[in-house]
Amino acid sequence: MAGDTGNKLRITIHVYDTDLSVNVPRDEEEYYRKSGKLITDVVNSYASRFKGVKADKELLYMALIDIALRYVKEAGRNDVMPFNDILSKLTSEIEEAMK
Repeated sequence: MAGDTGNKLRITIHVYDTDLSVNVPRDEEEYYRKSGKLITDVVNSYASRFKGVKADKELLYMALIDIALRYVKEAGRNDVMPFNDILSKLTSEIEEAMK
């Protein structure tokens, strides 16, 4: 809930070269910390290769695209719709054969 601050925790997350103070659900604190570390690791990876060649803003965008691409690929792997379609067809065929 929007007004439910009792289940919130105020934490500071270090992301690349910035400390961010955020309110997070207590049960999701670990995810936020891991997310901050992932962002830092990816930006550091790009910075080690392109520092001085690319602006910091470009490094951040490159990291953003990298992480978004991982997310989109993973979401595609978790798409169960094709399986649901196949199961529906098989179920229909089984029910038809049993008549």
